[in-house]
Amino acid sequence: MPDRLTSLDASFLYLEEPAAAMHVGSVMVFQPPEEGFDHDQLVRLVSDRIAYVPRYRQRVRELPGHVANPVWVDDEDFDVSYHVRRSALPRPGSDEQLEEFVARVQARPLDRGRPLWEVYLVEGLAGGRLAIVTKTHQALVDGINAVDIGQIVVDGEKGEAPVEHSWHPVREPSDLELLTGALVDAVRRPNQVIENVRGGLADVRALAGRVVGATGGVAEAVFRSAARPAPHSPLNAHVGEARRFAMVATDLEDYRTARSRLARGTFSDDVSVHDVVLATVAGALRNWLLTRGESVSGGTTVRAMVPVSVYGDDRTAGRLGSKMAACFVDLPVGEPNPAMRLHQIAFSMRQQMEGGQALGAQTIAGIAGFAPPTLHSLGARLGSAMSRRLFNVVITNVPGPQQEMYAGGALLLATYPVMPLARGQALSIGLTSYLGSVYYGLNGDREAMSDIHVLEQCLVDALAELVDQPPRRETPRPERRR
Repeated sequence: MPDRLTSLDASFLYLEEPAAAMHVGSVMVFQPPEEGFDHDQLVRLVSDRIAYVPRYRQRVRELPGHVANPVWVDDEDFDVSYHVRRSALPRPGSDEQLEEFVARVQARPLDRGRPLWEVYLVEGLAGGRLAIVTKTHQALVDGINAVDIGQIVVDGEKGEAPVEHSWHPVREPSDLELLTGALVDAVRRPNQVIENVRGGLADVRALAGRVVGATGGVAEAVFRSAARPAPHSPLNAHVGEARRFAMVATDLEDYRTARSRLARGTFSDDVSVHDVVLATVAGALRNWLLTRGESVSGGTTVRAMVPVSVYGDDRTAGRLGSKMAACFVDLPVGEPNPAMRLHQIAFSMRQQMEGGQALGAQTIAGIAGFAPPTLHSLGARLGSAMSRRLFNVVITNVPGPQQEMYAGGALLLATYPVMPLARGQALSIGLTSYLGSVYYGLNGDREAMSDIHVLEQCLVDALAELVDQPPRRETPRPERRR
């Protein structure tokens, strides 16, 4: 029988609406080889790679009367050329033009009648570059049965490696067969019937509770933080269908420099590069709010939901899985001192992750293949399933590989995540580090975030502010009494 969507996976379909498309994207910029890289090559590359992930040839099939969750069925009319598309930018092919293209493409929902993914080859970028823009539905990417299409396309080997495969779709079951399968599942798993009656919509709060439990758990400090509604913020606004997108490239060494300068002393090991990233975002949001004329006092905060990868029970390094935990961090945007913001954030993160279950940056970056797109997707799933009232913004930060990656013969130059917007969320922030740089993808509502490029500059300025801070004095350790 076909695989049935879990209640969580089905909820991403049920909760989707024109103003809240439930897919995750990526923008990957490449330098093609001397012999070029064209649409036909990308079609061949994708066709070969999805041989390892059958889910990319399957579509969602609803059951009559919605008596059970939908199922995955093979698309008997699967056409890879429908999913792998070609576009081009007009001259001069600037990054701003690419951002506008991404904003338009990512705002459109995926076709529910076909497999839930799309890939665009965008030609005409300045400097002879090209881009690959991806869209993958959150119902598809669970980290176990399917990974993000961006991870499939990119790997550490240069050139194409054709895969010998022959695919023949399994006949699509009839309505009677689907109903019979649902009845068998109901007998085997009676608890599933209760969830099906809820339909993924009747009780989102209960669903969120199950998500947290299923994705590795949340520390007591998180529950204490989440019990309080998120502070009022212009980041929570009515969201329309149109989007703005901004790409920001920064130097990874700047984050390391800020950490080494500001984290000296007794507690130096308690400050991570990830904390510096969050402090950079906090400083940027502070300056952005001030440019808007918003009231910013000493106690002003912006609550971020920060998905964190955690170990499974066996702590198997290199295995992706779907373990994610939610950290709620009140970013101290009211604090004028950058160094103080950093240490407040580090303390908050340390409190929530004291269980020692978080994956380190080196472990995540060492996962086979190009894992950041999939980990961003898993983070988006966690954020989408939780109540909007608990936080103001989602920030996903995934360490990527520090060695060269390729799509066929094309060298990956930069990669920017595109995180989805949920109802009432005007901005989402995704980050991926790769080859000595940290790349931000800012996805915002077109009306509520009309000044998204101001925030882009604020990020650059906030990082420079941290780097330029005077080094923290060494904290002398207290002498032991004899």
